Amino acid sequence: MTKDAIVLGAGIVGVSTAIHLQRRGRQVVLVDRQPPGQGTSFGNAGLIQREGVVPYGFPQQFGLLLRYAFNNRIDAHYHLRALPAQIAFLARYWWNSNTKRHEMISRAYAPLIEHSVSEHNDLIEASHAEELIRKNGWVELFRSNEKRDAEFAEAERLCREFGIGYDALSSAEITAAEPHLRGNFAGALRWRDPWSVLDPHGLTSAYRRYFESIGGRVTTGDAVSLGMAGSAWRMVTAEGSIEAEDVVVALGPWADIVTKRFGYAFPLGVKRGYHMHYAAEGNAVLNNWTLDAERGYLLAPMSRGIRLTTGAEFALLDAPKTPVQLDRAEAVARTVFPLGERLDPEPWMGARPCTPDMMPIIGKAPRHNGLWFAFGHAHHGLTLGPVTGRVLAELITGETPFIDISAYAPGRFAP
Repeated sequence: MTKDAIVLGAGIVGVSTAIHLQRRGRQVVLVDRQPPGQGTSFGNAGLIQREGVVPYGFPQQFGLLLRYAFNNRIDAHYHLRALPAQIAFLARYWWNSNTKRHEMISRAYAPLIEHSVSEHNDLIEASHAEELIRKNGWVELFRSNEKRDAEFAEAERLCREFGIGYDALSSAEITAAEPHLRGNFAGALRWRDPWSVLDPHGLTSAYRRYFESIGGRVTTGDAVSLGMAGSAWRMVTAEGSIEAEDVVVALGPWADIVTKRFGYAFPLGVKRGYHMHYAAEGNAVLNNWTLDAERGYLLAPMSRGIRLTTGAEFALLDAPKTPVQLDRAEAVARTVFPLGERLDPEPWMGARPCTPDMMPIIGKAPRHNGLWFAFGHAHHGLTLGPVTGRVLAELITGETPFIDISAYAPGRFAP
């Protein structure tokens, strides 16, 4: 079989890229080892984070780092045996998180975030997935006056510099918006601009069906079979051998399956995360996506129940699950909202692909024609899938990307 392009990875980034290439007249086959959206795209918090112009940095304060060292928190956990393999990545991540570097990175990162909702809206309408979307933002709760005041000041800065909308909520306004929440919260932020997704896997599946409706093909295959065939790329799939002029690597944390084989050593780290769904007790209702900011877990009222998500776990990609953060988060969350029984047979775990400068890798492979990269989106894979797909498809088809993507070029790591 001959196609114009192969897209490796059927998460939200890969599916979005396949759509935009197919729309531009390319014949595209989307390939993954499992059905679309079953990897990291399955289990995220379900937020399209228009407000997320500042990527998650590494803590700089010595006192906070010392508290993390005890390894007993919800927002971060680490496997001691994994640290030697990750120390170089973590050191570069820490350096890039200093105030001056972080400000520069945020300004380079902002154009992607700025178009996250509008580019999703395009695909949501095309795939008739409107019923999966809520457009009432999301909420951060603060337990202390100090944290509240600092975050209110930061929200005002983001509003002034990046046009981010927010509402500062008092304790009484929190109670009015979420009458079933318990606890003495000092205040909250409601970010107005983000959208939330009732079923992230359902959204990726809707995008995949739209891709097929415009002529795209979806099949299974293993990226390890990818190789050169003259000037083309060839791989083995369930439908036989496929050749294409272009191949896009959108494999998330598994990108090095391809990149290392072709001589690229990207400093890609992994942050694992967990979720569990719960029933609500009695007639309790959670109206909005709600982050307990000083504890580091989020409650999301999704189609399958209330999803509890954890922070980051620093571990080897294929290490066994250790959902200790989930257990810690559940104990705290039950004091805040009347969670009922667990609805999943076991905790779900996914892995976020992260770069030390907190920006994704988007663009052409420096030393290979027809090889393109789209991975490293960290906490914002769902948020940035469609905008990444559009700019990369524009680049592949010879158009000028509608935003400047030079800051995300692979060459910054692989000259």
